[in-house]
Amino acid sequence: MRAVVLVGGFGTRLRPLTTDLPKQMLPILDQPMIEHVVGHLSAHGVDEVVLSLGFLPDAFSDVYPDSCCAGVPLHYAVEPEPLDTAGAIRFAAGDAGIDETFLVLNGDVITDLDVGELVGFHLASGAEGTISLTPVDDPSRYGVVPTDADGRVTGFIEKPPAAEAPCNWINAGTYVFEPSVLQRIEPGCRVSVEREVFPAMADAGTLFGFRSDCYWVDTGTPETYLGVQLDLLDGVRGPARSGVDDAAEVHAGATVRRSVIGAQAVVAEGARVCDSVVMAGSRIGNGAVVDGSLVGCGATVGPDAQVLGLSVVGHRAEVAPGELLDGQRRPEQD
Repeated sequence: MRAVVLVGGFGTRLRPLTTDLPKQMLPILDQPMIEHVVGHLSAHGVDEVVLSLGFLPDAFSDVYPDSCCAGVPLHYAVEPEPLDTAGAIRFAAGDAGIDETFLVLNGDVITDLDVGELVGFHLASGAEGTISLTPVDDPSRYGVVPTDADGRVTGFIEKPPAAEAPCNWINAGTYVFEPSVLQRIEPGCRVSVEREVFPAMADAGTLFGFRSDCYWVDTGTPETYLGVQLDLLDGVRGPARSGVDDAAEVHAGATVRRSVIGAQAVVAEGARVCDSVVMAGSRIGNGAVVDGSLVGCGATVGPDAQVLGLSVVGHRAEVAPGELLDGQRRPEQD
């Protein structure tokens, strides 16, 4: 089984961390996000991953020059121009020569989905395409997918108002496709799989949904990107893990609680880091406080500064001594 993983987006919701780095290359604990995604696929028998690349493709090939990630061979498919989700899938599948049943994944989703069970359901149902579904409290941010008793999709409503959503089962971003799905996508054109291809397949009765309430997080926002890492520290997914890298420097008089501290990062005397991610090479100055926030690689939080309330400090950015950031981004974003 091969998988196309969509990693070509701009990651705008995570800026400034993604201004010059694809979000799938941001770390989750001590590994880039893409390694968590590919490692999960490998554990379920996927033997090649096709990366559908657009924004800053060299960020992937520079880190994996041998075209191998988490022990899985990679094929790099670089879009000549942005083609939206369906256009990207068709281009990547064609570039890799895929001509049999294959997987498609959004590369910013961390999940414990049983991929083998998903594929088995797809094959047993005779579907042309199958979407993994997950329940959420507020479906208005997602594609809502009602199904009948057999799992056949009866509609596909992209981001409906919460009061109008027919159910709370949403598109979880992992699909199984037959090659015929590719023929539904005009080559070289911007086509959305969510807004164009899936509704057409639902109308044709060839699209099925596979419901699962397993662990699932879309990491595309600061809140969820932070949350998925706190879940690993808390043991929500497997044994609880330490977030402090062996190569980090945490002074004896500093406090680190429920946080990730990357390699070569320094937490100085009297500093306090709680419920946060401090990436590699950053420095948290004497008496500074980082609480519920994200600090990028090589950033500096000056002495007695405070970074609070899901603030996001970009790579190599500086927070001045004594400065307060509360729910802000540095550099500021338009």
